[in-house]
Amino acid sequence: MPNSRPAVVAIINSNDDLVAILEENLKAGGYNVVSAHIAQIKTGKQDFPKFLRLHQPDVVIYDVAIPYQENWTFLMMLRHLPECHSIPFVITTVNKRALDEELGKKTDCVEIRGGHADDLQPVIDAVDAALKRKHRR
Repeated sequence: MPNSRPAVVAIINSNDDLVAILEENLKAGGYNVVSAHIAQIKTGKQDFPKFLRLHQPDVVIYDVAIPYQENWTFLMMLRHLPECHSIPFVITTVNKRALDEELGKKTDCVEIRGGHADDLQPVIDAVDAALKRKHRR
């Protein structure tokens, strides 16, 4: 019998209001949700590898905020952790154009334009797509 547990989505963000609305929408879609605050990870108050081992997320939603270059570099460092190698990441930001300009390249970030359910649909769609790609491997 296949594993029928709901997929676990980890929200890694620095905006508590956005985490709450994302969590609400993901749970309504049948996902289990866990979250961590980026500042807690950066300061070492949250052990990110331990968080991943404990919750075993199927997908991570990670938000890149200003200052973009510094936060993008931190994200890339995290993604090199052995615990991250098999977990797809959905990268979000509130201003994709500014992020891409700052980095000097096009990214596959999903832009979050507001906090309403319709504004979050692209993020939910990206989570669904990441899960489908993961299960095809």
